[in-house]
Amino acid sequence: MTKDLTPLFAPSGVVVVGASRQGNKLGAAMARSLAGFPGVRALVNSRNPDPAAGVFASVAEARAHTGADFDLAVLCIPAAACAEALAEAAASGCRAALVCAGGFGEIGPDGLEAERALRRVAEETGVRLLGPNTSGFLAPGRGLVASFVPGAATVPSGGIAVVAASGGVNHALAFELAAAGNGLSLGVGIGAGLDVAATDVLLHLAEDPETTAVALHLESVPDGSRLVAVLRRLTAVKPVVALVVGRTDIGDFARSHTGALATSWRTTRAALRAAGAVVVDDERELVDALTALSRVRLRPAAEPGLGIVTAQAGPGLLLTDRTRADGVRVPELSAATRARLGELLPPLTFQRNPVDTGRPGETFPTLLETVTADERIDLLAVYALTEPDTVDLAAAVEEAGLPSAAPAVVAVGGPDEEVREQRARLHKLGVPALTTPSAAANAVRALVTDARQRAERGSDEEIASGRPLPPGPLDEHAAKTFLEKLGIRTPRRRPCDSREEAHRALTELGAPVAVKVLDARIAHKTEVGGVRLDVRTPADLDAALDAIGADRVLVEAMAPPGVDLVVGVRRDPVFGPVVLVGLGGTAAEALADVAIRLAPVSPAVAAAMPDELAAGELLRGWRGGPVLDQRKFGVLVSALSAALVASPDVAEIEINPLRLTADGLIALDAVVVRQEEHHA
Repeated sequence: MTKDLTPLFAPSGVVVVGASRQGNKLGAAMARSLAGFPGVRALVNSRNPDPAAGVFASVAEARAHTGADFDLAVLCIPAAACAEALAEAAASGCRAALVCAGGFGEIGPDGLEAERALRRVAEETGVRLLGPNTSGFLAPGRGLVASFVPGAATVPSGGIAVVAASGGVNHALAFELAAAGNGLSLGVGIGAGLDVAATDVLLHLAEDPETTAVALHLESVPDGSRLVAVLRRLTAVKPVVALVVGRTDIGDFARSHTGALATSWRTTRAALRAAGAVVVDDERELVDALTALSRVRLRPAAEPGLGIVTAQAGPGLLLTDRTRADGVRVPELSAATRARLGELLPPLTFQRNPVDTGRPGETFPTLLETVTADERIDLLAVYALTEPDTVDLAAAVEEAGLPSAAPAVVAVGGPDEEVREQRARLHKLGVPALTTPSAAANAVRALVTDARQRAERGSDEEIASGRPLPPGPLDEHAAKTFLEKLGIRTPRRRPCDSREEAHRALTELGAPVAVKVLDARIAHKTEVGGVRLDVRTPADLDAALDAIGADRVLVEAMAPPGVDLVVGVRRDPVFGPVVLVGLGGTAAEALADVAIRLAPVSPAVAAAMPDELAAGELLRGWRGGPVLDQRKFGVLVSALSAALVASPDVAEIEINPLRLTADGLIALDAVVVRQEEHHA
């Protein structure tokens, strides 16, 4: 079976099966949409053929009459008839098909049978099948609009490709991108994805010379490892901006805290980031990000420096505030740059970065050139209102040598007609143009995120092979013994099989101690009343043992106070091994303040995970508290992630809490879940 999607997206001929003369039917709408296709086009209607009008009884008849080859068959017929029609089209030379209709597996047994038959024909013939349940696709540069959505033909040609789970989202994004001054190379709604999946289209786009950036919309991921592999290949050559549905659909909580936190939505976003995609929160941010990334891509850099030039102070403050809140570095300009700016600007203007021009004038191009020339600046962001009598913004940008001299993002405000004219000219120069400070900030964040992620991928040191866990069930004592072999500190403790041994342990360890039930089958001891803390006297110990009521307990020295973290590694059903870092205890679950990566993770990447936490300030000496050594933390997390990968029979390892104290990190609890226990 050929995997080539050229017959689907760049066919020499198209045939519409089920073409109708009734204006409100799917076949009629599709025939109208394809009327502008510059290649050979034919219509098939077995009930009402009219060869003189270009309507034939079958694909074979259309081919015989026209002498043309039809690469693509667009099936606009009921679900039950699709399999037979696909077989007939394949026999007549079609190598690709689009099925827009619904009525397949989503409606029950009858539809499921039609779906199986359609899939079977596609597999047997090798025809690449897009759909069903999709509104189609559009390739404006080829004059190919295989869509029944009114207005799809108005989307201009350009460099952005859209790959969406939903045909509706595909078109919605296409219209939004066009409204922002962009054009599409390809827009695809995957639909049910019986054959052609999002990953197939992404692979196709990696080789497409017309595509400069890709929008990816996901609702589900059937094959996580393939998606990650394909995205890594694609993002190495073209930027991808991804939007994932499912923020509120967290599903059933898994048995562990890590499982509850690593929801499909969070894990999918983490996997996409690991694969190099820029992940956004909504469609507005996606459009702004692609407006920039389709024209500009920064060099890989851990902390790109942003220079800001504003012709109006207020909007410039909005842009500066937002970019800094996003963690973008806005460095002070060098003394030499400031000296030159002092020659160009009035003395009361702010000149350190951002640079406030007061009001743009004839020196504006030189100002832009001066800021971009500063060695601390990797990207320039400009805001200005249209003031035709004062400065021609697009002309000033061109005179400054942008974007050849440096990557730049320009936000321009003003009357609609003037803004559209300036935006069109800037886009023609290759400079992304936005219309508000927040849109420009979205664009800047996307460019910086892309540069950071590519730098992170390029600087990854080799991940050491992991130490496998010992076989069999591991209780807390055994799990902590294993952690010690990884270099993770644990409290002094004694496993005890009798009351006498527990009392000896209290004497040896010294008060206060914690007393815990010791049973590999109990993952969450507090939920069954299996933990007693701050035990100080023999009487306290007897009371604790009576309350726990277990034959085997762990007596453990109490740790000093500190900040509690959770570190967990688990096997995600879609993406495989993942690692999670967050606040420890119940706060992590309540606030979902977590960072997630695919495992195994390198020490450098793991060391940066706490920076993503909203409560990360607690780990940096908050009010005299302890300070996390992120380098050591990265080594610890990396070793734990490698251990999971090296232990295929282990479903999960969790340390919760991992306490940060004045003396460093110490694991206060540890749980190991085997695969058979996880699925029990």
